[in-house]
Amino acid sequence: MYELNAKIRDLEPYEPIAGDYKIRLDANESFLRLPESIQAGALHATFRVELNRYPDPAAVSLCRAFAKNYGVPIENVVAGNGSDELISVIFQSFLMKGDTYATIMPDFSMYNFYGYISECRRVVIEKDKNWRIDVDKVLETCNNEGVKLLIFSNPCNPTSLGLTRAEVRRLVCSTSALVVLDEAYMDFWEESMLGEFQNYDNLLILKTCSKAFGLAALRVGFAVGSEKLIRAIKAVKSPYNVNAISQCMAEVVLNSRGECDAAIRRLLLSRDELQRGLDRLAARFPEQMETLPSVTNFVVLKTPRAGELFRYLLDASIAVRYFENMSALRITAGATGDNAAVFGYITRFFEN
Repeated sequence: MYELNAKIRDLEPYEPIAGDYKIRLDANESFLRLPESIQAGALHATFRVELNRYPDPAAVSLCRAFAKNYGVPIENVVAGNGSDELISVIFQSFLMKGDTYATIMPDFSMYNFYGYISECRRVVIEKDKNWRIDVDKVLETCNNEGVKLLIFSNPCNPTSLGLTRAEVRRLVCSTSALVVLDEAYMDFWEESMLGEFQNYDNLLILKTCSKAFGLAALRVGFAVGSEKLIRAIKAVKSPYNVNAISQCMAEVVLNSRGECDAAIRRLLLSRDELQRGLDRLAARFPEQMETLPSVTNFVVLKTPRAGELFRYLLDASIAVRYFENMSALRITAGATGDNAAVFGYITRFFEN
């Protein structure tokens, strides 16, 4: 009888919130659909895709659109089947079995999963009580523990907080580890390292089309770094990792910079609306909840009753993300009506 190995025997599949909820604010997706003109253009472009042929293994046109959009050289860009695939590839290729990597917790949970599957040693660096990163502590740990790879999201998912460019610069300059900087939410802030990545040979920056660009369904992500690092990723990734339909549609969207910028502005307005509303509730119920100042497209609500509130909202057909270890809810910015519904139900919850 075949037996699974110890590494995977007890693993459980990742299970996001399932079910039919009227309001979905749990996955940090954009609540905006593509403008009809762009969606029509993207769909029309797919008519040229030869479905009987494999996709471009280098996703050249897609990478060119990304490079133009963000002002980086195309030779420093590689595309992936979402940034998740690129994280997996980075762990499997830049680390050897038993090598040490570090995470700064709380952070994106999948970093630990990919490190575990790659059979690497994990060092956890805890953030302070306010979920801020202590750069000196990170550097001391990396140097003392022989860390080969440091990975963290900036701005952070799930805390909504960010590390300034100056602080990131100091971190990258002061360690020999490969620093993987996940900027999935940086389109909502202005502290990106993309403008100076060429100054460092130990920096990889990850980007995604799933948040600000509203293309979560297509699974398109990118890594940006020195030619040496990007060439290594291209050498170890699957040859046809981004399907032709995703390449084609994402290229059209990335080439529509004006519409993309307008969408980001709308998402930020929604985030600010959500922040203000939750801040007002925190002031009304100071012993029950507090909020964090977000630089992402979501707002974090800390409360000792997070589990109860999460279930209360689910019963009202509102899905948000619950983090038991943080006693917090992560609420994605939604349409004005969705935000208003959240305010109403949270108010009723704490009034009772």
